[in-house]
Order: sequence, then C-alpha cells, then structure tokens
Amino acid sequence: MKNKKIIALISNDFEDLELWYPVLRLREEGVTVDVVGAEAGKKYIGKYGVPCVSDFAFDDIDPNQYDGILVPGGWAPDALRRFPVVLEMIRNLDQRKCIIGQICHAGWVLISAGILNGIHVTSTPGIKDDMANAGAIWHDVPSIIDGHIVSSRRPPDLPEYMIDYIKVLKEQL
Repeated sequence: MKNKKIIALISNDFEDLELWYPVLRLREEGVTVDVVGAEAGKKYIGKYGVPCVSDFAFDDIDPNQYDGILVPGGWAPDALRRFPVVLEMIRNLDQRKCIIGQICHAGWVLISAGILNGIHVTSTPGIKDDMANAGAIWHDVPSIIDGHIVSSRRPPDLPEYMIDYIKVLKEQL
C-alpha cells in the first residue's frame, strides 16, 4: 500500500485517539498520510491536549492526488464542515468512490457535504438523529462498511474501524 495517499483532516478539539490511531495504523501499512487543516504547519490541539501539526492547508492540496480521507471526531467536525473547500473535497472523493472514513461526530462533515442519503452508517449515538435526518440508515455497531464509506462510533471501536478501513483501501488497489 506504499503507493496510497490519504488525507487526515484536522481542526482544534479533534478527538485525540480518533486522529492519531488511524494515522499511525495507516503509516504502519506504508500508506502516506497527510494531515490537512485550515493552515499549513499549524499546531492543532486535541480535546485531551495531544497536539498535531498540519502538513498542508486545505487550499494547498488537490484531492485528485489522494486515494481517500479520514475525518476524526471530537468537536473538530463542527469546525471542518464550515469550510466549503472541505465539503468539496469530500464530494470529490465520494464521486470518485475513494475511501471515506468517519468516526464519532465526523458524520457532521459528511452530512454537510450531502453524501449520506441511503448510506448505511454508524456514529456516536449523539448524532444518530442528524445522520437519519440526512437520509443515512444508522446502525449501532462498532464499524460498518457501505461501499467506499467506512464509519465507526467512538474510540473503543477503533480496532474494528481500522480493520474495515484497511480492508476497503486494499480492495481499491
């Protein structure tokens, strides 16, 4: 999977484990993971104080050069979905059927991008109604795959989430 490139979105108050665990797991698999935020080289702070410095700004990258995306949870998704460039990035990857991973509150970004109608998903139960109101079919399971979209509920589900994410990414080789 050394030829694969994934975007990991970031904003302040990301859920620390939901960003770092997937980034590190994919890097262990040989995948290039670029952390992308509103500003390049900025130190973003997670909900529990773990920092992460972005590699690139949203406007610095071309989503056509990537094979997929990771959207972490926490409160970051509420900020991320306010950037039109982020929503366009999600739509681009969705149209190309590239892998899209979302966990916990990350579903808010996919909702705002308008890509969940008829899609089987999970998330934190706190946004279950938001997901359903966007047309998604919500399930209370650790991780679920619907085509190129992989979703998960919360940090204890990260192992199942990454097994599913890596499985879909390998299928796209």
